[in-house]
Amino acid sequence: MLDYEFLRIALWAIIGFLLIGFMITDGFDMGVGILLPIIGENDSQRRMMINAIAPHWDGNQVWFVTAGGALFAVWPAVYAAAFSSFYFAMLLVLFALFFRPVGFDYRSKLENTKWRDYWDKLIFVGSLVPPLVFGIAFGNLFLGVNFELDDLLRASFSGSFFGLFHPFALMAGVVSVAMVITHGACWLQIRTDKEVAEKAGNIAKRSAKVMMIVFALAGVWLLIGVDGFQITNITGFDGPSNPLEKTVEMGGVTWWHNYFEHPWMLIAPIMAFAGAYGVMRFANRFPVRQFLCSSTSIAGVILTAGFSLFPFIMPSSINPDHSLTIWDSTSSQMALNIIFWVAMIFVPLILSYTTWCYWIMWEKMSAEKIKENSHTLY
Repeated sequence: MLDYEFLRIALWAIIGFLLIGFMITDGFDMGVGILLPIIGENDSQRRMMINAIAPHWDGNQVWFVTAGGALFAVWPAVYAAAFSSFYFAMLLVLFALFFRPVGFDYRSKLENTKWRDYWDKLIFVGSLVPPLVFGIAFGNLFLGVNFELDDLLRASFSGSFFGLFHPFALMAGVVSVAMVITHGACWLQIRTDKEVAEKAGNIAKRSAKVMMIVFALAGVWLLIGVDGFQITNITGFDGPSNPLEKTVEMGGVTWWHNYFEHPWMLIAPIMAFAGAYGVMRFANRFPVRQFLCSSTSIAGVILTAGFSLFPFIMPSSINPDHSLTIWDSTSSQMALNIIFWVAMIFVPLILSYTTWCYWIMWEKMSAEKIKENSHTLY
C-alpha cells in the first residue's frame, strides 16, 4: 500500500487536474452560451455557435461528474461541509444547468422567433450562473466559510446565502466568468467562420484583458486585505483523519505565504497572466494558439487558487481549528490507495477518449452548412 502522506498529496493533485479538465472542456461551451445573445445577431449565427459546441458539450460534463465523485470519495468531510455551507448556491447551479440541454434540444423545434429567443435566454442563464457561482465559492474559501464541526465531526453552517456575496468573492466570480467568456470566444474562432469568428476574436481580447486586471486586483487584495490561515500544530501528515486534532491560526500570515516559502509555485500566476496575454496577442490571427493560451490561463488560475490555499481545502472562519485540510479530511488509507489506482487507469482513458472525440468530430460551422442541414442540426 502506498504511503498515506503521498496518497493525500497525489489525490489533491488529481482532483485539481480534474477541475482544470472540467474548466477547459466545459468552460468553452459555457462561454459560447454566454456569448450567444452577444455575438449572434440572427438565428443563423446563433445556430452556428450552438452547433460549434454541439458534439462535445454533453461529453464535457464527464469531467464535472468525475470531479464531484472524486470529491465525495477522497474528501467526504469536505463534501459534507461544502454541500451544507453552499447548499442553495449548489441548487442554483443545478437548476441553471437544466436550461442548457433542454434549450439546445428544443430551441430549433419551432420556427418561431419568440420561441427561439426564449430558449436562447435560458441557455445564456444556464451558461452564466455555474462559472459565476463556482468563482464566488472559491472566493469564499479564501475568506473562510462560516461552518464548524461538533464532536461527531458533523458540520453546521451559520451563514446565509446572501452572505456569500462578499465583494472579494464577487471579484473571484468576475475572474471566473471572464475566463470562460475568453475561452468560449477562442473556441468560436476555431469552429466558426466570417463575422462570428471575427467578433469572437475581438471579444476574446477584451475579456482576457478584464480577466488579467481583475485577477491582479484579487491577488493584491489577498495580500493586503484578507487574513490567511496557517497550521500551527498538527500530530502528523500520515495519521488518522480528524480535523479536530490540530490548531490553526488566522491572520498571522497572508495567502501569499506559500509563494514566499516555495517560489516555484509562482509558475501558476505566471501561467495565468502569460496565457491571457497570449490570447490578446494571437486574437484573429492564430486561433489554435489562442485557444491553447486560454487553456494555459485557466490552468494557471486554478493552480494559483490551489497553491495559495494549500494545505487547506475549506478553512473555517468561525473556528479556524476546525478547518479542513488535505491532512485531516481524507478517506482512509486503503480507500485512497484504491481510488489512486482507479484514477491512474480511468483518467487517462477519459482523456484519450475525449481527445479522440474532438479529433473525429472536428469541422467548422458556417451559415451554408446550417442552411443545408437545417433539420438535422440544433
